[in-house]
Amino acid sequence: MNTSRVLTSIAVMAATIMQVLDTTIVNVALPNMAGQLDATPDNISWVLTSYLIASAIFMPLTGFFTDRIGQKRFLLISIAGFVATSALCGMATSLAQMVLFRFLQGVFGASLVPLSQSIMLQIFPGEQRGKAMAIWAMGVMVAPILGPTLGGWLTEYISWRWTFYINLPVGIASFILAVRYVHDTPTRERRMDWMGFATLALGIGAVQLVLDRGNQDDWFSSQMLVAAAIVATFSIIFFIVYSLTGKHHPLFDLRIFKDRNFLVASLIMTAIGIGFFGGMLLQSLFLQNFLGYPTFEAGLYMAPRGIASFFVMMFVGKFSGRIPPRNFILTGILCSIAGNYMMTSFTAEMTANDLIVPMILQGFGMGLVFVPISTLAFTTLPKETAAEAAGIYSLIRAMGSALGISILVTYFSRDTQQNWSLLRGAITPYNEALHSYLAPLHLGASDPQGIRLAARAVLQQAQNIGYIDSFWFATLNFVAMLPLLLLVRTPKKPVSAPAPVIAE
Repeated sequence: MNTSRVLTSIAVMAATIMQVLDTTIVNVALPNMAGQLDATPDNISWVLTSYLIASAIFMPLTGFFTDRIGQKRFLLISIAGFVATSALCGMATSLAQMVLFRFLQGVFGASLVPLSQSIMLQIFPGEQRGKAMAIWAMGVMVAPILGPTLGGWLTEYISWRWTFYINLPVGIASFILAVRYVHDTPTRERRMDWMGFATLALGIGAVQLVLDRGNQDDWFSSQMLVAAAIVATFSIIFFIVYSLTGKHHPLFDLRIFKDRNFLVASLIMTAIGIGFFGGMLLQSLFLQNFLGYPTFEAGLYMAPRGIASFFVMMFVGKFSGRIPPRNFILTGILCSIAGNYMMTSFTAEMTANDLIVPMILQGFGMGLVFVPISTLAFTTLPKETAAEAAGIYSLIRAMGSALGISILVTYFSRDTQQNWSLLRGAITPYNEALHSYLAPLHLGASDPQGIRLAARAVLQQAQNIGYIDSFWFATLNFVAMLPLLLLVRTPKKPVSAPAPVIAE
């Protein structure tokens, strides 16, 4: 690999890691942040929501701005804006400031992932596309996994503000390298489909609002979420019809989904949101809320998954030209099924060491699936549709993770409530098991302290069942991916397919 290619890769991947890391590194700092910004636990979640909404809305504009101002200039503007808004987030003194700066951070960071994917595939020759996707996937997948560990350490030993300030040295280095080594692309005139963008932005923003606030506000018991769901439904339907039938230059061509490989890759990437991203959040809650581990320690116990993913992605990148992508994906799904299945037997008596093997298996699965599926998505696409593909695929990945987290967290919450309702009926003076449980503590079934202890034990059991059922749900989600592999079409010469580019 020549020096220019190495330094270009470092430049764009450093920017990507910054953007993706910020989706999770702030999560563990929210309680500390809420105290200093005088925010309630309910309001502080907007620090996450504003960033995700902005990223999702502006990601589809990557192709438009790259065509208009050039790939290099747009990348530099995005990096500079992201670094500047990161500094503003670190200096915020109120919740309103933080939400505004996080929204702007999401705006500038939205295009970093699709831009990096496109540039990586431009600088590597066709036969090394698997290696390019492996390097790109390491940043996109490993960064959010390690985010809670890094965020926990910064929050516990320095300050929550450093979860933002850490972007400054990385971003400045990325900017300097990009100025020197990233190649520009020719600009071209392109009209903006403002109607399409407005309806898509409105739909995506409304969907993200429903997903982020649904479990907290009891979904459609909230009039605001009902209104948001209606707005999202009509906006997205209008966008689809308008894009397919309108006599104009659409924001992106939805006919790209006629490509079977791109469609299958998009469906699998959406399903991955439940198993990988939803499961990752649930495992963090299991360690911290159920087993009682501190934030930083919980992050350390989850690190084996990220480490395993890192090394597997290196392996996949090396052998991607020799082994069909479908074989990697199948093996990865089977590893993920095994890892999630092992977690269905977890109880309150387990130790964090019992997590290591399933975490490693899940890491193997993530590395074996994510790199080939990202390569497969672009294998059979014609060159002229690749610009739209990069933005659409990144948008699907972002929305899939948000959807997966909301589905699994809601499933866990509802399942725990149902289990609690069923089990609490056993707390009666006529239950011999209750008397046997309280007898060693010299308490009776009519003693208020005894009732509290029994209720706490029942709640813990209800939560344990909720976690187990949720891990089963994630396991079956991976099983459901297997039939999709039958639809994959492997070309005779996959390496000859064009790499996705943002502008010609």
